[in-house]
Amino acid sequence: MNLVHVITEVRGDYTFVVYNYYSGDVKEVRVDADKYALYDDRNSLAGLPDACPFLRFDTEGKAWCTVHFTRPDICRDYCCWRLLIRDAQGKRAGRVLYQRTFLSDNDELGRLWDEMKPQLSGLNDEEWDMAVIRFLTAAGYHVRE
Repeated sequence: MNLVHVITEVRGDYTFVVYNYYSGDVKEVRVDADKYALYDDRNSLAGLPDACPFLRFDTEGKAWCTVHFTRPDICRDYCCWRLLIRDAQGKRAGRVLYQRTFLSDNDELGRLWDEMKPQLSGLNDEEWDMAVIRFLTAAGYHVRE
C-alpha cells in the first residue's frame, strides 16, 4: 500500500499527513495510542518495501493497521485488502490482507477457508492466489484483486 499512500508530512506526536496516489486525497492520520510500540517497531516490515507505512505485524504474525481509528476513507471501504471477497449479492464477505492474512466477515466463508487452507500449503504466492480465487469462485463468491 506504500504504492497507494505516502507520508507527505510528519507533524509530530504520531501524527502524519498522507497522500493517496490514486485519488489525490490528502488525510491527516494519527497512530492509535495503543499501537505506538507496534508502530515504532519497523522490523516486521523487513523485506516489504511496498507495504503501507502504517502496517505492522505483531510477534505472532498478525497484521495491524496502526492508524485504524483515523485511517483514510479508502482503507475504511476496503481495509487494505489484497483480495476482496464478495458474496453472490455483492456484499463484502472477506478479505486477504498483505501476504496471506485471511479475514472472514461471515461464518460460511470461515468454514470454507478451513476447508481450503490445507490445499494451499507449499504454494508460492501466485499459485496461492490462483487457488484461493478458483476455490472461492467455484463456491459462488466473487474475488477482486
